[in-house]
Amino acid sequence: MDLDEASTTVDNIVTQFNTYEDFLDSQITTLDLYYLEDEGLARQLVELGYRGTGEVVRREDFEARKAAIEVARLAERTQKKTLTSAGKDLHDNFLKALAVREEDNRSGKVSSVIFIRDKNSHGQEVSGYIDYAHRLKTEDFEVYFSGKKRLLPRPTDMSFYNWDSHIAVWNSTPNYQVIADNPEGLLFKYKRDRKILNVDPKAQPGDNSTRSPILTELYTQVVIFDHVSRRKT
Repeated sequence: MDLDEASTTVDNIVTQFNTYEDFLDSQITTLDLYYLEDEGLARQLVELGYRGTGEVVRREDFEARKAAIEVARLAERTQKKTLTSAGKDLHDNFLKALAVREEDNRSGKVSSVIFIRDKNSHGQEVSGYIDYAHRLKTEDFEVYFSGKKRLLPRPTDMSFYNWDSHIAVWNSTPNYQVIADNPEGLLFKYKRDRKILNVDPKAQPGDNSTRSPILTELYTQVVIFDHVSRRKT
């Protein structure tokens, strides 16, 4: 039996039986129990290959494959569960843009920085840069994709500016280091590959980065910067 056939055999057995003991029991005949008079001994003989009606599968192979299948199943279920944009009927371009980027930001394939300028609930104009991947990890985006709330910059985001009170705040995140003292404007350094993201509309955004203005009816202005890390992990 080659490796592929052996792997298929183990997969079939693991799928069919909940425990290794259930598999051993399936290999024991009534005649085995009659002569041996000991179920534990019968199981040991099957495990060693001296008794049984089918393939010999080692306990460590069974349990390793069982664990791998369970990990894959949980990962798939978690991924489906965490994509809060899935199944939503999205009409606005901004929400569609967030939905398109959600999976890649959760997995780390892409890191998106969202610039938003609009008025808050007090009628004050605010703007700021949001680390999308970080926000996805720290709050439930169901309220945004369902339209119950609007995503707006906060004083805890990468940058926040209130145009009425003139309050300006900068914060580094797990993904980005904020460089606020640059004379040419705000810069963000992506921590995984140390590449600089330049958010100046008159400049190029930087290596492996793109700048995408979003036409939306929900906000005064939205721009999304996407950075793809080339660092090998």
